[in-house]
Amino acid sequence: MTRPTRQREDRTRWQGEEEEDAEADVEEDVDLDDLDPEDLVRTADGELIHEETGLIIEEEQIDPGPEWRAFNHQERQEKSRVGAPTTQTMHDKGLTTTIDWKDKDAYGRSISSRKRSQMHRLRKWQERIRTKDAGERNLQFALSEVDRMASALGVPRSVREVASVIYRRALNEDLIRGRSIEGVATAALYAACRKEGIPRSLEEISEVSRVERKEIGRTYRYISQELGLEMKPVDPKKYVPRFCSELDLSEEVQAKANEIIETTAEKGLLSGKSPTGYAAAAIYAASLLCNEKKTQREVADVAQVTEVTIRNRYQEQIEAMGIHS
Repeated sequence: MTRPTRQREDRTRWQGEEEEDAEADVEEDVDLDDLDPEDLVRTADGELIHEETGLIIEEEQIDPGPEWRAFNHQERQEKSRVGAPTTQTMHDKGLTTTIDWKDKDAYGRSISSRKRSQMHRLRKWQERIRTKDAGERNLQFALSEVDRMASALGVPRSVREVASVIYRRALNEDLIRGRSIEGVATAALYAACRKEGIPRSLEEISEVSRVERKEIGRTYRYISQELGLEMKPVDPKKYVPRFCSELDLSEEVQAKANEIIETTAEKGLLSGKSPTGYAAAAIYAASLLCNEKKTQREVADVAQVTEVTIRNRYQEQIEAMGIHS
């Protein structure tokens, strides 16, 4: 009775050894350089496996994630122990600590008056030591100006980050010497708006800035040339949705205005023209064609151009379109 059992055990052992030898042969025969990258699959455990042969290329990957598990956003927020991400919009990139202005302890209880005065002194010194010299104080002021103007213009966070990077580059290249901090900060924001495809006209920028339009334009041209920003001309169609929204015009008018801009730009009428005035004239023409008439004054106020500009561009556009007014 015991002999067949022993034979089965021996046979099983032999089969196992044969399989191991076969696997070893496969590993010896497979050249990693000959494997097709498309056949490699990364598992959830971090192993890199060749699908056809089952060969494990990489294993025991280090998991850079947290040691805890979370199944929804609230749990992740509660368990997370890291601070806010670094940002270019702060002079210290958000790496320094801040002392909260709530006079509460860790349990939410009010602290004593003696502790409150102590915390007030600590906050004051904390603000002072965040900037080590005049250069950092100027950078802090410039970035706060960028943030203020960006908030007033209603542009997204990405524009503020790009504007801060442009200002830092201008600072490193020593382009601010002899120019006002506000002027360079405003020019950096204007350049960032164009870079991110969310254009704002110089008139709109100058309304929220503390410097004049002429200085903004002059500083923008200077830093753009020195930093090699390579700005493309602004497409008038980018202004159309915002202007139409402010004028309470329909999507039909918006589509018609875009069509007018495309058709007339192909005929070379856009060259040398202001994109805001060109967009405003196309919207005015489209509103007449779609029976949603707006006066030249209403369109001019929204686009911040003169009625003369709209009339001139309007005449050129309808002639190019072959429309009789």
